[in-house]
Amino acid sequence: MRQNRSIPNSTIIPVLTYPDVRAAVAWLEAAFGFTERLRTGESHRSQLSVGDGAVIVADDGAERRPPAGAGVTHSVMVRVDDVDAHCTRARAAGVRIVMDPTDFEFGERQYSAEDLAGHRWTFSQTLADVDPEAWGGIVVPRPGS
Repeated sequence: MRQNRSIPNSTIIPVLTYPDVRAAVAWLEAAFGFTERLRTGESHRSQLSVGDGAVIVADDGAERRPPAGAGVTHSVMVRVDDVDAHCTRARAAGVRIVMDPTDFEFGERQYSAEDLAGHRWTFSQTLADVDPEAWGGIVVPRPGS
């Protein structure tokens, strides 16, 4: 893949809409430890880094709207080294924790949170390398393999 310094170097980059881009950036940095890497205008868009991943914070306008009403339309998963420490930081920043850190049979410890605009985030720490078939997962073979 060709490199471009104007876009994060990640294969998948969620673009999430917020009513106030600057407030969202400050909140995501304080609550989840993200780092702003590039700003487009003062309040149009911002690119944030986390580990080797990225997310773009976009203003609402045109077709873009932040979550509204009940229900979850999406969730962004972020892998971290220490879920408990991450959750403690988020809680101290006033984040609404939706699910406390929980161990799952597929080898991950996760917690879920909701951000200031209603976006759902799941943070995941790998505890063990577990064969998917051990918990009922089905590995789908790739064509030609």
